[in-house]
Amino acid sequence: MFFERRLSLVTGGTGFVGTHIAKALLDQGGRVRIAVHDRAPLLTDPRIERVHADLTRQEDCLAAMAGVDLVFHAAGAVAGTGVSADNAMAGIAKNLHLTAQVMQAAWTAGVERLLVFSSSTAYPASDHPIREDELWAGEPHPSYLGYGWMRRYFERLAEFTASRSKVKIALVRPTAVYGPHDDFNPTTSHVIPALVRRAVAKEDPFIVWGTGDEMRDFLHIEDLARGCLLMMERHAECDPVNIGYGSALTIKQTVEIILDAAGHRGAQVQFDATKPTTIPRRLVDTSKAERLLGFKPRIPIETGLADLVRWYAARIGA
Repeated sequence: MFFERRLSLVTGGTGFVGTHIAKALLDQGGRVRIAVHDRAPLLTDPRIERVHADLTRQEDCLAAMAGVDLVFHAAGAVAGTGVSADNAMAGIAKNLHLTAQVMQAAWTAGVERLLVFSSSTAYPASDHPIREDELWAGEPHPSYLGYGWMRRYFERLAEFTASRSKVKIALVRPTAVYGPHDDFNPTTSHVIPALVRRAVAKEDPFIVWGTGDEMRDFLHIEDLARGCLLMMERHAECDPVNIGYGSALTIKQTVEIILDAAGHRGAQVQFDATKPTTIPRRLVDTSKAERLLGFKPRIPIETGLADLVRWYAARIGA
């Protein structure tokens, strides 16, 4: 009933995360509007209202929020690990500008609630599942220096907006996510879609950057979308909550699952530790999400990865 009574705007509703949030809202009987700018929506459901908006323009943000109760801010620039640093500042600048414009518009328009994404990349390095209250215990890992501080600043902007306006803010710190409609572009994809694309292509030797011992907490995108709806409904308190799987896999284990699902078990796997990689271990403590939201992931990592391989193979006709 919470979402049925309210109109939700999903910024980034043509992208990976926004698409799944929009679908989750529809599944809850919600009314959904998405902001469309330079790419076509992935969802063609007739129940979705579309509004053309360049969210770097305040007037477009305000027009998109007309009559809106809830805003899920999922718009932003993405980049892959190890890509050229020639224009590294562009994504940070765009995300800061977009988010500031969206927050200001939500404030001006009198939106009831706004969901903002921080990130687990904002945390300092840790060898244990890191809690929300440990964010300021140290600097972000050097590999996330620019991006991690950007996400930390999002949280400060959220605190400012919540303290000076009537907008209630849900502040989510997601872990690494994967699933259908992920970014499979070789220049911008993250680790799981990159591995899936190459496994389905039957690359051999199968070269993986890093040692393979790096650990990640990978969460299926449908679980993240469900967690976001729970946050918006139950904890719009400008109090950050980790939304993650709660346990980690090594990259070696991840590669094995993906190759098995792709029918490529005989590939010669080579780990190249000379290539760029990111933080050695990233595990998040999800006990707060379970306590406040009743959130637990529903999709096992092995099932989710195998389903993604099949989805991608069918998508490209492999």
